[in-house]
Amino acid sequence: MLSALVLRHPAVCRVLSQWETSLLAEQVSNIKIERPVFIAGLARAGTTILLRKICELSEFAAHRYSDFPFLCTPYAWAVLRRWAPAPRQAPRERMHKDGIMVTAESPEAMEEVLWIAFFPHLHDPAVSNAIDDTIQRPDFESFFAGHIRKLILARTGRRYISKNNYNVTRLGYLARIFPDARFLLPIRGPMAHVASLMKQQDLFCKVQRESAAARQHLQLLGHFEFGLDRRPINPADNAGVASVENCWRRGDEVRGWARYWALIYRHIADWLDADAALARRCLVVRYEDLCDGAAETMAAVCGHIGVSADRPELVAGLHRPDYYTVQFTTEERAAIAEETSAVARRFGYDSDVPA
Repeated sequence: MLSALVLRHPAVCRVLSQWETSLLAEQVSNIKIERPVFIAGLARAGTTILLRKICELSEFAAHRYSDFPFLCTPYAWAVLRRWAPAPRQAPRERMHKDGIMVTAESPEAMEEVLWIAFFPHLHDPAVSNAIDDTIQRPDFESFFAGHIRKLILARTGRRYISKNNYNVTRLGYLARIFPDARFLLPIRGPMAHVASLMKQQDLFCKVQRESAAARQHLQLLGHFEFGLDRRPINPADNAGVASVENCWRRGDEVRGWARYWALIYRHIADWLDADAALARRCLVVRYEDLCDGAAETMAAVCGHIGVSADRPELVAGLHRPDYYTVQFTTEERAAIAEETSAVARRFGYDSDVPA
């Protein structure tokens, strides 16, 4: 009930946040937002692993599972939780069933709640979800900056980091409002990526059919990547989104996901080609490189975001998934290649990484 009250009513979220900000005005006034890091890409490309690894560095502050549902008042909620701490949790596998173990204090994608409090159209596939550097929303920008300062105050870190896959259509806007921000853009070879996306879609649909609460939870968080409420991101391409939805509607999941992969990563590639200044602030991180060349890839990541790479724990445990195998027919593989090969080559996939 509390979740629904706070998160289903954006005005409530904004009022609570403004109340907290006013109480903390003196404390947050001296907190600088320096070199924030934004991780964005399609789900199943390694976004969560990157977030978790970087959050092992003490200088970073991120949202956590425990921030739900009072995401708009991060400091007050953190104080309340310290006064009345919950019992210590044993790590458990997250809903994705992908071997990633989490607790209430694990970093997680929670930022989208803040965006939908101001931009109600963001999850309507029928209209553009893109927010570029021409958009002027000083009310949101003040709110977002204040939220980041309060989150930093509530944590021990001093730099903000978020994983929000929906930010793939907001890179220009974020680059404008945070001039020293850095962006990490994970990508995965389309054959394995489509297989992983399809696996998650089946899993989330099953879970949500069995649990209305699970479905409501994702709705409140603004997570519509998988499940019964699946909605594609519209990167200012109505026709492209409609073609993806048509594939899914007629049951062609393979071609639909492949077409969606190409739609999103074409958008990213076009942005990077068109804006050299933005491109210098972005690092594309290939999932295969992260798994097969962890030391070199994490060194590049650390260099890009401005931290020391001399931390062995940053590469520990990175490997390709071993809990499922990719199984496509010859026709399905041909469909994936047909839909994605042109875009894949722009990211160095001359021939798709074998599944």
